[in-house]
Amino acid sequence: MAVTADDKPSIVFAHGLWADGSCFSKVIGELQAEGYEAISCQYGLEGLESDVATTIRALGRVTSPSLLVGHSYGGSVITVAGADDRVAGLVYLAALAPDVGETSHAPRSTFPSARVLSAVEVADGRMWMFPDGLECYAGDLSAQDKAVLWATQVAPAADLLDSEVRAAAWRARPTWYLVAMQDGAVQPDLQRFFATRMGATTYETDSSHMVMLSHPDVVVELIREAAGTLQGAPVVAASHAEGRHPGGGEHHR
Repeated sequence: MAVTADDKPSIVFAHGLWADGSCFSKVIGELQAEGYEAISCQYGLEGLESDVATTIRALGRVTSPSLLVGHSYGGSVITVAGADDRVAGLVYLAALAPDVGETSHAPRSTFPSARVLSAVEVADGRMWMFPDGLECYAGDLSAQDKAVLWATQVAPAADLLDSEVRAAAWRARPTWYLVAMQDGAVQPDLQRFFATRMGATTYETDSSHMVMLSHPDVVVELIREAAGTLQGAPVVAASHAEGRHPGGGEHHR
């Protein structure tokens, strides 16, 4: 399977914590207008395995090959789901990118704690964000947009980040990474660590964690570049997932 010069890859989005698939609304419309088939997963943040399964089912609803785009915890989801043979490449947006045997927590312990964690409460088996957490999570959005984000939050299971990753698709797939330099949810230096370890083509933008809402034009441009790069490039078989993607990646600012 290959992305050809005449056929654009489909785009499948995977959301992060306290969000659902509508968080990509500002970029999906733009991509669809450019002729891309684009959909967003709607998983329940109940557990990594079930969220990955939902993402893999979404791959069956679009034309293959696909470009998987993960934000925040969605990076852990696409890291596993991306081993599916229908996936041609991976885009990480301020996202986690664990390796095989790691959880979504690792290696976060070696970096400063995310500021948003001081505004999170665990209750009824869920992680709830207080309203003041929006300054860490989406500080560059309008007050109205932040209020809507808080009111529509999807509280993840309290142990969601504890599951070990069983595959690391970034070892076999071309990868791109967008670092959000004002992120209070996933520490920017941790994002750079993930990007460097993956050998990803890396960009940085002056954004909060919710980069697809505050800088949708930057996200669309990155996806457009990734999709264009894939056109004509062969898809690496999932059975080769232990082989590192060649090349060191380009870093732009």
